[in-house]
Amino acid sequence: MRRFGLAAAFAAVMVGAPAAAQAFCGFYINGAGGEMFNNATQVVLMRQGTRTVLSMQNNYQGPPQDFAMVIPVPVVLKEGDVKTLTKDVFARVDAMGAPRLVEYWEQDPCESPRKYRMDEGARLSAAPTDDAAEEKTAKRDYGVKIEAKFTVGEYNIVILSAKESTGLDRYLRDQKYQIPKGAAPLLRPYVEGGSKFFVAKVDPKKVRFEKGQAMLSPLRFHYDSEEFSLPIRLGLLSSSGTQDLIVSILAPGQRYEVSSYKNATIPTNLDVKDEVRGRFGEFYAALFDRTVERNPGAVITEYAWDASSCDPCPGPVLDENDFTVLGADVLGSGNGDDDGYSGFVLTRLHARYGKDGAPNDLVFRAAPPIAGGREERDDQGRLEERAHPDETNNFQGRYAIRHAWAGPIACESPIRGRWGGPPDGSDIAEGEAKPATDIAFAPRGKVQLPNLVAQDVPEIGVKAGVPLPGGAGFHRKPQGCGCTAGDAGGFAGGAVLAGLVMLLLRRRRRA
Repeated sequence: MRRFGLAAAFAAVMVGAPAAAQAFCGFYINGAGGEMFNNATQVVLMRQGTRTVLSMQNNYQGPPQDFAMVIPVPVVLKEGDVKTLTKDVFARVDAMGAPRLVEYWEQDPCESPRKYRMDEGARLSAAPTDDAAEEKTAKRDYGVKIEAKFTVGEYNIVILSAKESTGLDRYLRDQKYQIPKGAAPLLRPYVEGGSKFFVAKVDPKKVRFEKGQAMLSPLRFHYDSEEFSLPIRLGLLSSSGTQDLIVSILAPGQRYEVSSYKNATIPTNLDVKDEVRGRFGEFYAALFDRTVERNPGAVITEYAWDASSCDPCPGPVLDENDFTVLGADVLGSGNGDDDGYSGFVLTRLHARYGKDGAPNDLVFRAAPPIAGGREERDDQGRLEERAHPDETNNFQGRYAIRHAWAGPIACESPIRGRWGGPPDGSDIAEGEAKPATDIAFAPRGKVQLPNLVAQDVPEIGVKAGVPLPGGAGFHRKPQGCGCTAGDAGGFAGGAVLAGLVMLLLRRRRRA
């Protein structure tokens, strides 16, 4: 049985409002039967050689004493391997890799030619049990051993090993965790492969609250493992529908893709209708769903770019402090750059799978550089199309609203197709391109993708203005999901239940 390394990361798209548990067909339930919320889970992974640094943020709303997470890890972690972080860096990573909408205006065809900076025209689219009891329980006939125990921030952390999955299953249940039935078979490969289990429980006395929400500190830990994989099967324990998985990987000079599933890239450099300005989340959700439909089971690459640069930029680029916070301090040297940081590549991978749609864990492999999604044209004025091999990673999901020149053309040899910022004297404010961060709750099934694109998208079988089969709405209800298409859309980034992190909810003790 092969050894499972945890080296991977997933992240839900950042959102601004909580999603009800039933909206994403997951197993967020507590022992008292009340509603629970999880606004977002975001994970950023750094990888160099055999070392992995995993940083994870949970925006959890609910009783902190009901919160715990269990993560398969390849080695016994020590206290010095684990630390808490602040949250701001996660928003910057999410913004850097997210799809973006830009807006360009055609420049006066009769003006003397000058070099236009394409990013001038970019603007935002609208768019616990006590220790003694735990020790006593562990000594029962479970085959479970407490390998390490320590406290970091508000988390009480225990590292477990197990001889058999059924024993681990019974142990967790006797520790008053409410976990789905049928967990043992899915735990078995990790137990047999020698994985340890990182269990982090919250100390309610150390939690800070804001407007009734427990503000849990992000966690970071690192380890060494030859295999670079993501154990997603545990996340299917009680799934009755569709789950979204967004993987953000930072690595010196290297892009990643998966070897255990098909790979595809998101269609990019598409001109879109003006209507997309106010419906960018809906547009991108429809584009992504169509891409997955045409590439069943594929993991979609949405971004691969030097993490310290961007064009157009959605905001400040990642800086030396961000890289250090996320783990560059424990990766070691060898990036090949004077500053040690500019060589990091940010790869963003996005998968969507159902209960029976992920038979294998995600295994990552190094991939050659790709480019695409830039405002670059050839000698004939043709815009760069889609993803293609290149010497440098410069790929992004980018979509443009273009405003053709509407003024007079009084010269004999007008030059068309030069794009930049809004016309002089316009009351339209220029601004940076910013990413779509509201996709988690974007309505699905209410827009027709062909009505929003200004060009054909042949790689996913879309012709501008030609309705897709199946009625007015595009999105199909995921197989096996007891929720509606809209519910599944709310899950698609609002809260991810993947095998990397099982959120297990401790039963409340009734008086």
